[in-house]
Amino acid sequence: MQDMTSGTPLKLIIKFSIPLLIGNLFQQLYSISDIIIVGRLIGIKALAAVGVSTPLFFMLVMVSIGFTNGLTVITAQRFGAHDYRGLRRSVTTATILSTIFTLTATFIMLIFLNSLFKLMNVPDEIMEDAQNFMRIIAYGVIIIIFFNLLSGFMRALGDSKTPLYFLIFTTLLNIIFNVIFIYYFKLGIKGSALGTVCAMSVSAICCLVYIGLKYPLLHPRKQDWKLNWNFCKQHLIVALPMAIQFSIIALSTTITQSVCNTFGADTIAAFISALRVEQLATQPMVSFGVAMATYVAQNYGAKLIGRIRRGVFQCSMISLSLSILLALIMYFFGTNIIAIFVSEDHHKVIDIAKTYLHISILFYFFLGQIFIFRNSLQGMGQAVIPMISSMVELSLRIFAAVYLAAKFGYIGLCYASPIAWIGGAIVVSLGYYYNIRRIKSLYQHNRLSLTQK
Repeated sequence: MQDMTSGTPLKLIIKFSIPLLIGNLFQQLYSISDIIIVGRLIGIKALAAVGVSTPLFFMLVMVSIGFTNGLTVITAQRFGAHDYRGLRRSVTTATILSTIFTLTATFIMLIFLNSLFKLMNVPDEIMEDAQNFMRIIAYGVIIIIFFNLLSGFMRALGDSKTPLYFLIFTTLLNIIFNVIFIYYFKLGIKGSALGTVCAMSVSAICCLVYIGLKYPLLHPRKQDWKLNWNFCKQHLIVALPMAIQFSIIALSTTITQSVCNTFGADTIAAFISALRVEQLATQPMVSFGVAMATYVAQNYGAKLIGRIRRGVFQCSMISLSLSILLALIMYFFGTNIIAIFVSEDHHKVIDIAKTYLHISILFYFFLGQIFIFRNSLQGMGQAVIPMISSMVELSLRIFAAVYLAAKFGYIGLCYASPIAWIGGAIVVSLGYYYNIRRIKSLYQHNRLSLTQK
């Protein structure tokens, strides 16, 4: 466990971020391994089928992450305030709400799967494979949500290392299961989905056992399972807007993918490969964002607003430097990384993917600021402004994906994400500065401590 309410902010944030970065890289390796194995062992059409399924899979994962992260913000605040009974009650409340949320998400996905694929303009030649992949994933939603919830509980206590170990374990299992199901059992694209679900299941069980053995603070007592609707409301006020926010982000990706699907299988494969490279490159910024959520939540619970301001500023400066470095790496080595996903014989696919990367790298700074300010606001329990930011991103992405793609073709589509990043960054940065001043004035009015430790 790590108490982040004392000590040097930047040192604490970096220390907390490093395991998150490694974990996020393995999270990307988790999905990238699927793409590589499918692309290499099955073929371009199968790769395209996974590609068109990715936005829906991404939506399930993002919504579950948003919802569980929102629930565990309250857990982190209770830990920062040293309210251990409230912490245990937060664990039980989050578990019950996650169960209800899981059943609802699974039902919706299974009922509307075919309609969603039609809306996404999925080509007939890969429709069946895409449906087979997503049906299996839909049944595994409960595993995805509870794995993220258990990891969130540990991060709420300042432990970012243990979730990393479980994520590495999951990634290795996923690779093994995928090779077994696809190469040896000849299950095709179904094997990829089964490998993902099986790997997550084993890791979720191991994670639960570890918490039972190592984290007595997270062990609820019988009386902690009694639902308090006001306490549920406190969790939902943060969790639901975060889930909506993440669903909006996923929806914007789905719309972009739907437009991309009209350009054919080669462009689909290229676009999904380029997005995977981009997601890999931006993981350092993602990690700082996640670290800020826990850092801000604990310090907000302890009413140390000065520490919040100092940590956010220092992290923002690091993110600026990272965005420049990552842009240079992607410009000079992005093509070589793309070649990992498809064989070098597919020159057209590689060139299409490279076009997207050379445009998006110019705007990494705005994406980094979104991660920092959005997570900081969420750590303070402010979920409305991040949701508004996501709606702005969605609107701008739809405009770029539909209008610019229609006018300029694939080049126009490549500007969808950068335009959305700029709009989202402006909203969350202004929202953060407004809220930090408002909270500071409120604490001063009530004569609460602003002392930095």
